[in-house]
Amino acid sequence: MKIRCAILDDYQQVALQSADWSRISDRVEVTSIDRHFDNTEELIERIAECEIVVIMRERTPFRAELLTRLPRLKLLVTTGMRNASIDLTAAAAQGVTVCGTGGAGNATAELTWALMLALARNIVPEHNAIRSGGWQSTVGSDLYGKTLGVLGLGKLGSKIAKFGQVFGMNVIAWSQNLTQERADEAGVKLASSKEELLASSDYVSIHLVLSDRTRGLIGAADLKQMKPTAYLVNTSRGPIVDSTALATALQEGWIAGAAVDVFETEPLPQDDPYRSLPNLLTTPHIGYVSKANYEAFYRDAVADIEAYLAGAPVRVLG
Repeated sequence: MKIRCAILDDYQQVALQSADWSRISDRVEVTSIDRHFDNTEELIERIAECEIVVIMRERTPFRAELLTRLPRLKLLVTTGMRNASIDLTAAAAQGVTVCGTGGAGNATAELTWALMLALARNIVPEHNAIRSGGWQSTVGSDLYGKTLGVLGLGKLGSKIAKFGQVFGMNVIAWSQNLTQERADEAGVKLASSKEELLASSDYVSIHLVLSDRTRGLIGAADLKQMKPTAYLVNTSRGPIVDSTALATALQEGWIAGAAVDVFETEPLPQDDPYRSLPNLLTTPHIGYVSKANYEAFYRDAVADIEAYLAGAPVRVLG
């Protein structure tokens, strides 16, 4: 009998076309599921017989309470090499091997810049105006000569800093661990504090890992520090920004606008205020959703399964 494997949250139904799953088809029966399960009981019913589960980033959390109800689970593969929604301690205690994958690495930075340009030039309102018979209804903002504040100067933040420099922006950066040496390497100014960065920037882009230290890092007081003409972009993790505070900031005009690709609850609830704010540009967590990235994710997922079957797991997390 073949080992059963489920691929969860394959929203676009592309997982099986993104890699050569035939390499394991003689030993593993793979099922792709294209919907998200909000109901835990329904999720368990669908994957209870699976020895292997492949998950896409943090779309479906695997906490201790779920893991303990999946006694057949032996291998959990997550796309990427970090997934804060998996309880690695509980997985290890239950004998579940957790493996990660590589990725293409450029998709999120490209989307971040696309969102910033769309905000600056009112791309969505102008597109909608054309569709409804209108013509030139707004005046766009410029990037050239403006100040870009980058919160987090790691792999992604550094790319955004370079994009800003190419567009003629003055780039400043800050994070709790950012050093003068690292800022000098990137050719950007080190802000003395989060407050200085927020008050000085015309555009603020967030590129931090979600942790106890960064959760709620941008709250109401921080948003009030920003210029009323400034824009905020978050393609990192939703909980880094207080969602209620951001909604209020946009409704009351503390800042000019924002673009968000990540949310506290995903998929975004139907009644969430983020769905209707006119000065908020939203995308459904697609920063990493690109052809090259998916091919890398699922190619490595297949390789992870092959290595597990051979008794020598690779890219083990924890």
